[in-house]
Amino acid sequence: MTSLLIVGATGLVGQSVLELAKSDPRIHSIVAPTRHALPVHAKLQNPVVDFDRLPHDASWWHVDAAICTLGTTMRDAGSRDAFRKVDFEYPVAVANHVRRHGATAFALNSAMGADAGSRIFYNRVKGEVEQALIALAFSSLTIVRPGLIGGKRPKMRPAESMGMKTLLAIEPLLPRRYRVVPAERIARALVEAVCNAIPGVNMIESERI
Repeated sequence: MTSLLIVGATGLVGQSVLELAKSDPRIHSIVAPTRHALPVHAKLQNPVVDFDRLPHDASWWHVDAAICTLGTTMRDAGSRDAFRKVDFEYPVAVANHVRRHGATAFALNSAMGADAGSRIFYNRVKGEVEQALIALAFSSLTIVRPGLIGGKRPKMRPAESMGMKTLLAIEPLLPRRYRVVPAERIARALVEAVCNAIPGVNMIESERI
């Protein structure tokens, strides 16, 4: 692989993906469309975009692979429609664009419990985006499903902070599936997924990250 597109490069996991990609000799060029400009780097092309009005035929859609780490919370989104836009509509739009322009590998940071048939809205949307990406028939699609993600956020969500502290305190007693997963480890799983491009649909559950 030589060229990689990253969406969500300003988020907790996305930042780690971007840093890994910059230093990975297998990746010669990076495209990271964001709402606000990123620091300049020799490998990086950083189109500033409105995700509601993505350009359909921009030359930078021509990449070998893409990683999507876009995601929000119901609290930050403010409504179900806004949440679905970030966690379903944007990832599917990006995947369609890169697929149409020749990308063969795609990796998604999803979530433990993702299930299109779930009664829980969050899990249902995560499952629906997984199904939509599978339907695009990438040569290699990897879906990573972490549980609680560990790392320093500019603004830690109260419930998340409490859950993090509780899980870290009892972590030695927990099955691996329910342990906190560092953002850097998730990022490495995503980068390795697109670089190795194992054929078919590959699911990486939290305990395997």
